[in-house]
Amino acid sequence: MSENKKTYPDCLYFVTLTIVGWINLFDRECYKQILVENLKHCQEKEGLEIFAYVIMSNHIHIIARRNNELHLTELLGRFKSVTSKKLIRK
Repeated sequence: MSENKKTYPDCLYFVTLTIVGWINLFDRECYKQILVENLKHCQEKEGLEIFAYVIMSNHIHIIARRNNELHLTELLGRFKSVTSKKLIRK
């Protein structure tokens, strides 16, 4: 893993996740709901501590940390994979 993508437990990070091609996907309520449900799952089951987030029409900003020994990048990778599959099915 490159030095730029390393994260450390208990450190706070500002993360931006974007939609490929900057498509305005999150202006529909059903897609925003999928995103929020997956964030809640990560909080409850994966040890993600979210301090703030904002959903824009084609991206999301999150201020968060992972409060266990696993890296935030690993969790975000799984989050993006699961969320994208749910969004495609919808």
